[in-house]
This record gives sequence, structure tokens and C-alpha cells, in this order.
Amino acid sequence: MKFDIIGDIHGCHKEFVQLTKKLGYSWEQGLPKHPNGRQLVFVGDLTDRGPRSLEVIRIVHKLVIQEKEAHYCPGNHCNKLYRFFLGNKVQISHGLETTVAEYEDLSSADRTAIRHQFMELYESAPLYLQLDNNKVIVAHAGIREDYIGKFNQKVKTFVFYGDITGETHPDGSPVRRDWAQHYKGKSLIVYGHTPVKEPRKINSTINIDTGAVFGGKLTAFCYPEQEIVSVSSSMPYVPEKFRSFDD
Repeated sequence: MKFDIIGDIHGCHKEFVQLTKKLGYSWEQGLPKHPNGRQLVFVGDLTDRGPRSLEVIRIVHKLVIQEKEAHYCPGNHCNKLYRFFLGNKVQISHGLETTVAEYEDLSSADRTAIRHQFMELYESAPLYLQLDNNKVIVAHAGIREDYIGKFNQKVKTFVFYGDITGETHPDGSPVRRDWAQHYKGKSLIVYGHTPVKEPRKINSTINIDTGAVFGGKLTAFCYPEQEIVSVSSSMPYVPEKFRSFDD
């Protein structure tokens, strides 16, 4: 099986359509379908901050749950939206406010439908994806070698947030260790979560969150070819949201 792994979409529906078309997918039936049977893989954080989060949910739900032609693992924003839909007390901030605003504009019937679709998608998703006999692992914020095959709370925190120290930067964002720099595993880890200006390859890892929602690019990693395909974002550029590394 051949896969096209898509970085954090964050409600950037327009860029998602453009990227899939560039990858050779047809939208004739209202869903991206590849003539050669390639499958899309979503690295999490489908929603928040961008303009059309709910439409992204609808499409991914249809592809993954109904058509069974795509794969999805959740990110930290997905987890927060899930807790919101459960009725838990969460802060409507850090991008969730845009998704909630879209949701509150819907009719009662449409709210019920999109809530059901997202919760079904989230509840049926693995914490991370193990593809091609574990040759490639797709995890939202990455995964340590010794965590592969495990699904406990420690692993969940790492997969959603990265290797956090418990400290915070002045802007409130968590301080994260550069786990990828120390990764020695055989499995190729494809992840997102931390916006970078260009896909970051180090050891057997690649970060494909190129900050579509912050005016960067939406990026796909084509496997097994290991090719990068990107489209430019239509969103305003926010340079301070991109992380640089000193490797």
C-alpha cells in the first residue's frame, strides 16, 4: 500500500483540496480519490484556527469511517475538541474558539451530526498508526523508540504534546525537548505538531507540520517514495509560530 501522509490541516480546507489535487487525487465524487488506490493518512489536528474545520471533519470521517480508504490518528487539538463534545470543561482558546464558533452557527440537527461524526472518528482512531509492518509510524507529535507498541498515559502525553518538560515559555507554550535528535529506531517516524518552515528530516524522523494555518505550507509525505509535496497557505504569515532548531 502507498500512502500520502498529510501534516496538520487546522481547518485549512482550501489548502487540503489543493494539496490532494496536486498529489493526483480526484474530487469528482466530493471526496479525494486516487486513481492508483493511494490512501491518505492524517497526522492529527484537523481543526482549530483555520476557517473550515467542520468541513475537514466531514471529509475525513467519510474517508476513514465510511469509505475505509484513509487513516487518521488524533492530535492534541483533536483531543481537546473531543473533550468539548463530551461536555467536559475546557478552555475555549488556542484555536478551539474558531471551531466552536462554526459549530454554534449550525442548526441543532447539524450540530448533532458533526458531533457524532467527530466522536466516532476520534473513538475509533488508534493513538498512533503503525503502517507497512511497522516500517513507518505516524504519531501526531512523534514517539520515542521505546514507546512504540505501548499505549499508556505516558505514551499518550508524548504523542499529543511531544517531549514536554513541564516548564513553559513566556507565551505560555510548553518547553519541549528535541526528541527527534536522539531517535535511533529503525521505524520511520512521521509527525507534525510543531510548525517548521520546511519539513525537518533528522535520523529516521520527519516533521511535516509546515504551519499551513500560520501562513506557511500544507505538506504531504509520500510513502514509500519518501517524497515531499506542498502547497502554499492562503492564511496570514505569523513568523513567531515557527520553530527553528540548532542541529
